[in-house]
Amino acid sequence: MSHKYKLLALDMDGTLLQDDLEISPETVKWIKEAVRQGIHVCLSTGRAFSSAYPYAQQLELTTPMITVNGSEVWRAPYDLYRRSMLDVELVRKMHRIAVETDSWFWAYAVDQLYNRDNWAEDIANEEWLKFGYHIEDDDVRHQVLMRLQEIEGLEITNSSPQNFEINPKGINKAEGIKQVCELLGLDISQAVAVGDSLNDLAAIQQAGLGVAMGNAQQTVKDEADVVVASNNDNGIVEVIRDYILCRE
Repeated sequence: MSHKYKLLALDMDGTLLQDDLEISPETVKWIKEAVRQGIHVCLSTGRAFSSAYPYAQQLELTTPMITVNGSEVWRAPYDLYRRSMLDVELVRKMHRIAVETDSWFWAYAVDQLYNRDNWAEDIANEEWLKFGYHIEDDDVRHQVLMRLQEIEGLEITNSSPQNFEINPKGINKAEGIKQVCELLGLDISQAVAVGDSLNDLAAIQQAGLGVAMGNAQQTVKDEADVVVASNNDNGIVEVIRDYILCRE
């Protein structure tokens, strides 16, 4: 039978993964059933490819993947379609803010993950994909946000209320899903996007069906078409069963 939605784009942390970073057996079962019925299931994550791919293997997915919040789009595992870099000068500015505010930070380069304890010897020698901060102090986090918003060329989101994730302007999961739809000959109206954080917001707003997890940040819930159970309560099963494989 024909399904209204052809693509399921899944955030990982806080969405596909339980808090123990495992995928529940019930979720695995339903994802495999969706694939069996011809649905394309795409991991759409802030993670780098290397930390996302083992879960794709577990789910036996050979479909496109969106990693580093859309800075990388893969036709299939290990087959890169598009990569978008952060300008080195932007990385310098964000690093300076982190140092001056004594904030924990990390950054994904193409070949390595760096952080405050292990920073690049020469920023210019790396190809940068994403920069991030984790800041527990509300005042400091607000101060950092104000400074980031003064810098042109940044796409600022988060993957938890205590962090910021920064990609090149215009690079986000929604753009990643559009690229995947092009690869698959689909329109984004045929996609379901599921997530829990601000780095999922653009995708949830633009997909044919935008789904927020029960544990999602309130802004994400407010913008979603539907809210399902939490990541620890098989919310993804609900999405597949009730909204994708349901009979019209």
